[in-house]
Amino acid sequence: MASNQGRTRRPAPRRTTRKPATQSQNGARNVEIIVNVSNRETRIALLEDRQLMEYRVEREERVVGSIFKGIVQNVLPGMDAAFVDIGLERNAFLYVADIIPDEGIGDNSPASLKRSELRRRKIKDLLKPGQQVMVQVTKGPRGTKGARVSTRVALPGRYVVLLPEANNVGVSRKIEERSERERLRRLGDVIVPQGFGLILRTECEGRTEAELKADIAFLQSLWGDVMKTAKRLRAPACVHKDQTLLFRTVRDMMGDDITQMVIDDPDEYEKVHLMAGMVAPSMRDKILLYDQDDPIFDNYGIEKELERLLQHKVPLKSGGSLVVDEMEALTAIDVNTGKQVGTTSLNETILKANFEAAEEALRQLRLRDMGGIIVVDFIDMESADDKKKILNFFTDGLTKDRARTRVGRVSSLGLVEITRKRTGESVTQEITEICPMCEGVGRISSKETVSLWIERDMWRKMGDAGNAFLVECHPSVVEALIGLDGENVEELEHELRKGIFIRANFDMEYEEYEITSGTIEEFDRVQMGFRRAQVLECNVRRSAFDNVNRIVGWTDNGYFVELIDGAEFVGHRAKVCLQDIRRSYAVADVILPGVAAPR
Repeated sequence: MASNQGRTRRPAPRRTTRKPATQSQNGARNVEIIVNVSNRETRIALLEDRQLMEYRVEREERVVGSIFKGIVQNVLPGMDAAFVDIGLERNAFLYVADIIPDEGIGDNSPASLKRSELRRRKIKDLLKPGQQVMVQVTKGPRGTKGARVSTRVALPGRYVVLLPEANNVGVSRKIEERSERERLRRLGDVIVPQGFGLILRTECEGRTEAELKADIAFLQSLWGDVMKTAKRLRAPACVHKDQTLLFRTVRDMMGDDITQMVIDDPDEYEKVHLMAGMVAPSMRDKILLYDQDDPIFDNYGIEKELERLLQHKVPLKSGGSLVVDEMEALTAIDVNTGKQVGTTSLNETILKANFEAAEEALRQLRLRDMGGIIVVDFIDMESADDKKKILNFFTDGLTKDRARTRVGRVSSLGLVEITRKRTGESVTQEITEICPMCEGVGRISSKETVSLWIERDMWRKMGDAGNAFLVECHPSVVEALIGLDGENVEELEHELRKGIFIRANFDMEYEEYEITSGTIEEFDRVQMGFRRAQVLECNVRRSAFDNVNRIVGWTDNGYFVELIDGAEFVGHRAKVCLQDIRRSYAVADVILPGVAAPR
């Protein structure tokens, strides 16, 4: 007998007993990295003393850090920039200051040029249309903007960043002890390879010459491979893909301050263990395989925290709140006192509220991975001393942030301006999309995000009786669940070892869905009244995915049909002939157009 628990708008995590890492005996923070891996995404959460501080998600191959062999398309003297075709959907933007001249290293290299000299260079003297250039993506595509690129390639390792075609040695600003900075700078001058520059990262603090040399040797070998690939491939082409999110996490975050990393996928656990042996051998014992029945993010209380990640309003313990608005030009964080009242003076109440707001704003910067210009509108403070206290607190808090940041002064209106290095979309932008109803005024969870909620809910229902699931959801989400050529649903059936029947429910809202447990036999009987070469009618539409050029059809009972042709029939009903039939979708030819389809 099929069973369900009604429509669902968001996954409701079960209450589970957590088994956190043992609290440090010396009062140090308990820092855990929790990794959830599925066939369509990798999610990584950083917990500090059991509180979610950072969250990253990877669903597609990231382009930031990747190296391309491109072709200059347009040179724009008025903007001192050029557009470069690197093989992506939109041309990349290359600014004049990010170009290394052809003459390469020497007295004229960017490393030895002053800012005023850089500004005097003209783009038309450096690039011509049709010219081939090797570039690295420094900022990913965002909205209608293409990627930003630079010819100054940087290869990050565990301890150093190797800079081909540069001649400078730098030390991370986050290493503050003067004697250690001087030691590292002297060491860097000795070990930097000829023809390269070097940046000594924060993680190299206290490291030996042998450790740094090993890191450099690995990066030199990598650069050699990049150059060989570039010679072999025709532009535009990607000659080096940046590492996966999980690899970068091990490389950049697995330090002595990490208590443990817990991974819920055996294959990825083995890869990470091997990877750690190369880049962080002392960390291998801290990498654990999660082997409990409850989903890992449920067990650590992360799923519930993520539900609040998309909220416009962030509550504070005192009764106040932050209101976060991410816009194209900047991000605004407004501080509201709410019901908070002081016990002594108004100034004390305001200062206390601003301290609490500053602490939460610092967390939200990291958690949402906000970049660009961020303006925090604190409650107005009359005392210059109070303003200084808040600014110092905020500045000190940003030292824990791995992203590069700068803080301005507190204005007379209580505004603090922060710049935080942006490398792509924020977490919110990555897992949501523009609302089609208000055309950009608001955002809703993306179709991929909702489809992944459904996947996780199916895993939670694995204990239900039966060997199949019937899923009803919004048509756009159906497409995301099925995937191109059915690859998502087929992979999911293999992992769950259950049959999956997906149908569109045209009355459901975007974030609404229903999962019913049952048997393949009973769902076959009710849902699969189709046969090969059968002719039926469906409404012809374009795919819900803007970057996919395909035409789809929907039967009246919500069965998804991928059409081999039929672009001229979009917006109409048409008769189609089924060629291939699966539980969740079919492939068909359009054989006869019909009347205009209902909207």
